[in-house]
Amino acid sequence: MRRRRSLLTAALVAVTTAALASPAAPALAAGCSGTNDGDVAIGDNQTVESPIAISECASAPSATATVPVKIVHTYVGDLQVSLVAPDGSAYVLHNRSGGSADDIDQTYTVDLSGETSNGTWKLRVNDNAANDAGRIDTWSLNLGGSTPADDFSVAVSPASGSVAAGSAASATVQTQTTAGQAQTVQLTATGLPAGATASFSPASVTTGSSSTLSISTTTSILSGTYPITVRAAGATTRTATYTLTVTGGTGPQIPDVDIAAVKAHLAQFGTIAAQNGGNRRSTSAGYRASVAYVKDKLTAAGYAVTEQPCTSGCTTGAGPNLIAEWPGGNANNVYMFGGHLDGVSAGPGINDNASGSAALLETALVLAQRTPSMTNKVRFAWWTDEEQGLNGSRFYVSQLPSTERAKIKTYHNFDMVGSTNGGYFINNITSTQSVHMKAYWDSLGLQPEENTEGRNRSDDASFTNAGIPASGYAMGASARKTTAQANKWGGTAGGAFDPCYHASCDTTANISDTHLNRAVDGIAYTVWKSAVGTGTPGADFAVSVSPASGSVAAGSSVQASVATRTVSGDPQTVRLSASGLPAGATASFSPASVTTGSASTLTISTTASVAAGTYPVTITAAGTASRTATYALTVTGGGGGSCTGTNPDDVAIPDAGAAVESTIALSGCSATPSSASVVTVRIVHPYVGDLTVALIAPDGSSYPLHNRSGGSADNIDRTFSVNVAGETANGTWKLRVQDSGPADVGTLDTWSLNLTP
Repeated sequence: MRRRRSLLTAALVAVTTAALASPAAPALAAGCSGTNDGDVAIGDNQTVESPIAISECASAPSATATVPVKIVHTYVGDLQVSLVAPDGSAYVLHNRSGGSADDIDQTYTVDLSGETSNGTWKLRVNDNAANDAGRIDTWSLNLGGSTPADDFSVAVSPASGSVAAGSAASATVQTQTTAGQAQTVQLTATGLPAGATASFSPASVTTGSSSTLSISTTTSILSGTYPITVRAAGATTRTATYTLTVTGGTGPQIPDVDIAAVKAHLAQFGTIAAQNGGNRRSTSAGYRASVAYVKDKLTAAGYAVTEQPCTSGCTTGAGPNLIAEWPGGNANNVYMFGGHLDGVSAGPGINDNASGSAALLETALVLAQRTPSMTNKVRFAWWTDEEQGLNGSRFYVSQLPSTERAKIKTYHNFDMVGSTNGGYFINNITSTQSVHMKAYWDSLGLQPEENTEGRNRSDDASFTNAGIPASGYAMGASARKTTAQANKWGGTAGGAFDPCYHASCDTTANISDTHLNRAVDGIAYTVWKSAVGTGTPGADFAVSVSPASGSVAAGSSVQASVATRTVSGDPQTVRLSASGLPAGATASFSPASVTTGSASTLTISTTASVAAGTYPVTITAAGTASRTATYALTVTGGGGGSCTGTNPDDVAIPDAGAAVESTIALSGCSATPSSASVVTVRIVHPYVGDLTVALIAPDGSSYPLHNRSGGSADNIDRTFSVNVAGETANGTWKLRVQDSGPADVGTLDTWSLNLTP
């Protein structure tokens, strides 16, 4: 999320006194309770005390004595807070927990039943670290304790169930008195899909008793998995979740996206940042590597993927937007789902906004895996340069002709959806475009609110300003959670929703799995509700080769079996072909066309003059779509090929711009690449400290050669040794060079590669 303006923080004056500051005169209290509201400054690495003198208390202290404490401090993880009895016994109330959260405003319950009531009690506060100061604002002591309010819990057993459309499922709702007296509670259920009803027998119970929940469904209900919220309302309201799976209905089953898969993407973004200077800022190598990671995943899944350079309005050197469309659906009704992929320079930007990026990526991959029939068009987007002013999304919208803008029915934005102290916020929560997102969170009983903090601060603003309806999820940034929100959602009142907002600590540790999971499942729910149809998926198929590789002596032939499989819809006829064969080799299929579900025999014949080496041969099966498989052909005993190459062509290196590449294609190399392969590079540049240089293998693996070292030295003219022993020799190798600093340009003059030095 983009920071709107700088925040002014009032500095607390640090107090540097003796290790234990002398307490002020005790606040006198007749009876068994008292309060001291005199401020006591807490300096860095200092211990201070605030006293309360209890007199005329006729009863012994309670096992549930209470100590309300209010401390103002900018980093409560530095603090240890103890109650000290008149005899010197210390009872620890707070022991350096809470990390960077602000302030302590809490009532502690303490067992003081072994103490004497009358005398001087003290609140002792020790600041154990530097850089933050604060004060004891007020504290109280009630030795008589308090009678706990009536409270209860509710649970559903079993917690999930499956039902065929038209039938019913049942479960037991159990209640238990957890404090105070038993009470009567009323039972209700929310989050039911259309075509389902719930009843309880009995509808009201006394806590400690149970009720039977029955859920009935009609035959027209949509198949899917639905979280049903069971509410028990008495003096307070408590909830439990029952997960209902409906099978055999008339609609598609909405998937539950695997949070572990989303977190695997987050880990990859963290690794990318670590390998590229610690961040993924839009102008950095880390951003471009993030684009490559997302693009590779989407392309392999079958998306039409486009990199859109931001040619105006973006920060100089910013990487591209990434746009991906899933085939099928009404192209005049486009539903867009997006979030910014870039971060700030302070850290890896995992919550802001690898969280939204990863959630979108995994949802897109799940859609591709399910291959459902589509009623409307789904388009995903990952934006550049958001942190510098929403520039990437603004550029995208500005380039859309009016006819294309009109096709976008809703843009959904996802920015910071894993905040550790998060809330549940929806942009334009009462609008039509937010209906599905709100419905999903309502089904979980989350009581979402309008995203006032994020208004016009993320990429949805670019669409709204262009007249395109927009909405989205967010979990909060630097704004602080109110007491009412903490009571509703949990977490720390007074603390920032994301305590690592725009900071170096925004790592994979700065993620709430619960918030992230509820966001990604809500995204999937919205995608399916917006664009997925209820019909049968179109015909599709897969192709494979067994074995996947083979060796042949030059002048001979080798065979393999090409198998096809119907994935969805009806079987179809596909025609087989092969490409990528070396000169002197031919391929034939018997038969050349098959009905999916059948197999064909591939025969590759070679002449004595074919060059020795390993060749990736692509097998293509063409029907209503084209599907491919790869067969690795190794030729031995032939004329041999080259394991070295040189590219002498000049390539201009732009200032603080996109990475440039120079290629060398190897074929017929029969050797395995060496662990000490040699790359000779000559680059003309007046400031080599701006440059990153990497060797890119044919499979896309990157081997860094030079990473912004050398400062203001001129030119790179040296030979690097690289371990590429795990790579395939033949294919296109690349030298990738990027200038990541301002004020200088240069030229990639020449480079050479020797895999067998």
